[in-house]
Amino acid sequence: MLRVALTGGIATGKSHVLDQFRKRGVPCLDADLLTHGVESAGTEATQAIAARFGDVLAADGAVDRQKLALLVFADPGARRDLEAIVHPAVYRAIAAGLRAFELLGGYPLAVVDVPLLYETGHAQDFDRVIVMACPPEVQIARLIERGMSDAEARQRIAAQWPTEEKAARADFVIRTDGSVEKTDEQVDTILTSLDGQRRTR
Repeated sequence: MLRVALTGGIATGKSHVLDQFRKRGVPCLDADLLTHGVESAGTEATQAIAARFGDVLAADGAVDRQKLALLVFADPGARRDLEAIVHPAVYRAIAAGLRAFELLGGYPLAVVDVPLLYETGHAQDFDRVIVMACPPEVQIARLIERGMSDAEARQRIAAQWPTEEKAARADFVIRTDGSVEKTDEQVDTILTSLDGQRRTR
C-alpha cells in the first residue's frame, strides 16, 4: 500500500482534495481531526497543554483551540512547545490508522492530510507527497472569508513554510487557484499516476 501525504499551507484546499480522494474510494486520514482527538478531555496531551498554557480548556475539558491559538500564533516559542506535546501523539495515531488500512487489505494506497508535514520533518514517513499550492493572496482572501482578520491570516501563513518551498520538494503539486473542476482534474491525473507507480514497484 502506497502511503501518500497531502500537505500545503492553510487555506490551500486540502480538505476539498482529501474529500475528492475519499469519493474515489481512497482511504484517508485527516491529521487535524486526529488532533481534535488528541486534545479531547482527559488525554495525556490535554493535561500537558493545560500544565504549560494555563486556562485553555473548554467547559467539557477539551482544549479550547481558539483560546490556545491566540497564545501560540503570537509566540513562536509557545507554538514550538505546543507542537512538541501534540505532534508525537498525532503521528502515532496516523501510524495506527495506516496499519489498520493495511490489515483490512485490498487498498492500493492511502492518503493522509498532514498540514505541517515538512515543518515536523516527517516527509520520509510517506512514499509520495502531494502539495497543495495557491498564491498567498488567495490564502488570505479565503481566511478572511472564514472570519479571520487580515493580520490573523498573515500570521497563520507566516507560521508555515512558504508554499513554493514545499512544492519544490513534492512528488505532485495541485494548484488550487483555478476552478474546482480544474482542481478535481488534477486529483484524477495524480490517482492515475500513483496507480501506475504502484504497479511497477
